[in-house]
Amino acid sequence: MTEFTTYTLPNGMRCIHRQTKGAVAHCALVIGAGTRDERPDEFGLAHFTEHALFKGTQRRKAWQVNCRLENLGGELNAFTTKEDTTVHATVLRGDFAKAVELLADVVFRSTFPDHELEREREVIYDEINTYKDAPAELIYDRFEDLLFAGSELGHNILGRKSSLQRFDGEAIRRFTQRTYTTDQIVFSSIGNFSARTAEAIATRYIGSIPATQRQDTRAKTGPYTPFEQSIIKHTHQAHCIIGTRAFDLSEDKRLALSLLVNLLGGPSANSILNVELRERRGLSYNIEANYTPYSDSGVLSIYFSSDHGQVDRCIELIEEQLHRLTIQPLSARRLSMAKRQFIAQLAIAGENKESYMLSAGKSLLMHDEIETMEELYAKIRALTAEELQQVASESFTNFSRLLFR
Repeated sequence: MTEFTTYTLPNGMRCIHRQTKGAVAHCALVIGAGTRDERPDEFGLAHFTEHALFKGTQRRKAWQVNCRLENLGGELNAFTTKEDTTVHATVLRGDFAKAVELLADVVFRSTFPDHELEREREVIYDEINTYKDAPAELIYDRFEDLLFAGSELGHNILGRKSSLQRFDGEAIRRFTQRTYTTDQIVFSSIGNFSARTAEAIATRYIGSIPATQRQDTRAKTGPYTPFEQSIIKHTHQAHCIIGTRAFDLSEDKRLALSLLVNLLGGPSANSILNVELRERRGLSYNIEANYTPYSDSGVLSIYFSSDHGQVDRCIELIEEQLHRLTIQPLSARRLSMAKRQFIAQLAIAGENKESYMLSAGKSLLMHDEIETMEELYAKIRALTAEELQQVASESFTNFSRLLFR
């Protein structure tokens, strides 16, 4: 049995299924419409649309949408990123068809009633306020705003209260008609039933949706100019990000960079930066490295929090470790350990079936193909110390810095 089965619905929508053991099934519609698809007068609309999908359809009131799966012990949820919106459901295997029908209903038949949108607008205002109270999260958005200033990636997902006030049902309908096209949507599922069964159910509930094609094309990101900025937030701790643009989703070198970032500041307590700043010197409680690839660019960032007086020392130590990786290849033992750790983390993460299903759907949407876990592991094992050193030399340069004080 192959790991994944792909198929195409009559309307051209691409689909993917994986058969697994267990009583629980997951499914999702992964839509290639995110904040970078917003026009200048629409900032925040992609996320507002995600919320609005649950506020009533041609067949259901808002409370019926919310209760349809929850009454069965299942879940319905959604999230928005800069390049996609995902609506997903988790149910018992026997309720899979009900979940697919509901996904199709909220994505393709939502009515966006203005009286419901007014209440949801207040919910998002509260979400924005909560976010502003979390500098460790807010700094990431602010950093990307500066990193991609002047381009479609250069604004945050939530939007501003002033812009949200302008959005109504008609604005959402214009946005979804323009961006929620069948050629830019993937249906992904995983559960203890065959791909033939999944395809039959998807065809019944989603295949009859009229075929549509995206007319807009995404503008390329603009040029990058390194920056340094300090913002007074009056926080007890200083929060800092240093980072730069990085490889996009089509670049083969992104796997080597992912391994390097994991080695530098991944979730393990023995990551280079955690050992150097926290374990050996007690300078920072939180330090992490992240790499986020987009379709035509990417973000490499290192975040830490510390006492205000220790910021410069922390940055100095981080830069030392970055420089070391550019001039000194990893030893055979260190490289072997880094690969084994990375592969094990990916394998453990893959045991989360919902996460695996969502990742597969996005991969099919962005790459039009799926890489099995074994294929991925083989590529990781094939990486050499020289390749990693070369990628470090290309990536660990032209850094920018953002500091919240």
